[in-house]
Amino acid sequence: MTNPGQSEAHPAVQLGPGAASPRRIALTGFMGSGKTTLGPLIAARLGWAFLDVDDVIEAEAGATIAELFARHGEQAFREREHATIARLCAEGDALVLALGGGAIEHPATRTLLATAPGTLLVHLEVELATTLARCRGTEHLRPVLADQANLASRYQRRLPLYRTALVSIRVDELTPDEAVDAILRVARLG
Repeated sequence: MTNPGQSEAHPAVQLGPGAASPRRIALTGFMGSGKTTLGPLIAARLGWAFLDVDDVIEAEAGATIAELFARHGEQAFREREHATIARLCAEGDALVLALGGGAIEHPATRTLLATAPGTLLVHLEVELATTLARCRGTEHLRPVLADQANLASRYQRRLPLYRTALVSIRVDELTPDEAVDAILRVARLG
């Protein structure tokens, strides 16, 4: 990996001068990585729209993510989430998407985000300690924070999946503006 704030392109991808600029940016990463903080900032800088996929799902379902998990289970939720992401990628240019932290676990979602023309998948990488510090006080919204062993296991399981993104940026020590600058540099949009 690179130093904090530096980005690393996937080795199989060339981001050379001839690379086309993305038409949409999808942010992935563990909870507390900054997806919903950075997404609107990136969108504002570019004059693009911002959507949080979880918010879209909740609005369309008329239920919270927790309620959807409880009623239908994780597999059904991941299918709904995949369909929503696929639709948003197909319908929207000039769009920044904040993905749910677990979206990357669905193989079809990973494939879609890696292959959708014009989509740049950016992994906002944070250490687990950063997640705990940034999410302190939100345990009532994120019950998984109370179960430290499960949280660490989930983090370790997802990290290699996040790193399949075209770009990974260490954001632990970056201010929001510094992180946005790094993302726009990599995307060749800023």
